[in-house]
Amino acid sequence: MADPIFAEHRLAQIYDPLDPDRSDLDAYASIAHEFGAHRVLDIGCGTGTFACLLANQGFDVIAVDPAAASLEVARAKPGADRVHWVLGYATDLPLLHVDLVTMTANVAQVFLTDEDWASTLLTAHAALRPGGRLVFETRDPTAKAWLEWTHERSHQRTKIPGIGEVETWVDLTDVSGNLVSFRWTFVFTSDGTRLTSDSTLRFRHHDEVSASLTAAGYLVNEVRQAPDRPGREMVFIAQRPEQPSAQPSPRSTNPPTKPGHLTPAASTST
Repeated sequence: MADPIFAEHRLAQIYDPLDPDRSDLDAYASIAHEFGAHRVLDIGCGTGTFACLLANQGFDVIAVDPAAASLEVARAKPGADRVHWVLGYATDLPLLHVDLVTMTANVAQVFLTDEDWASTLLTAHAALRPGGRLVFETRDPTAKAWLEWTHERSHQRTKIPGIGEVETWVDLTDVSGNLVSFRWTFVFTSDGTRLTSDSTLRFRHHDEVSASLTAAGYLVNEVRQAPDRPGREMVFIAQRPEQPSAQPSPRSTNPPTKPGHLTPAASTST
């Protein structure tokens, strides 16, 4: 199941107001134009900000996410009627033929096991036309972003129209090797409701990500810096070769949930 921050209706409703600056997505829209994409698959679309951005720029967009509450928010946005929304996992999709597959907002880090990560990469590979590209970002473990995931650095009070003031903060709960766990807390001042959402992300080093892409049949074209977080995140651009090659089945029996943008590094680091 998706984490409560995405699946709980009350939290999905405040997701965008708590993190309104999504200028980080402009770089991905530029990449879509750069490579002349027409049809895009957005994996882990969340509340649909990027999918609607692309749709409003004329792209044909398929957006998939396992959190019904997040998709409910997404479908109410301008341009949402031009997006094909899918409730579920990328591994559940029928065979597609797209020019570009995206995983923004550190979605790649939610795949905790090698099996689930490989399954997702193979699913994206199967969905891409020959020559199509997969683009995603992942935090660089050497930056140790989790050291900033503290109450002191993340605490804020936000007044949201129609909802009232919401107090939020994040606490680091565990670091075990390349797995980092944390808890978001939300307090609604209007009625005193307190909700929490626990998440775990996997931090993969550059060479590990590159090796996994190669194993899934991609050519790693380039690794860029995230424009809004230089030195902290890596943006991988990988390509399905023009010549087809045999690939294992991309299906996974137990795909995990996505992290979305409102995770500690995205909210507390600049």
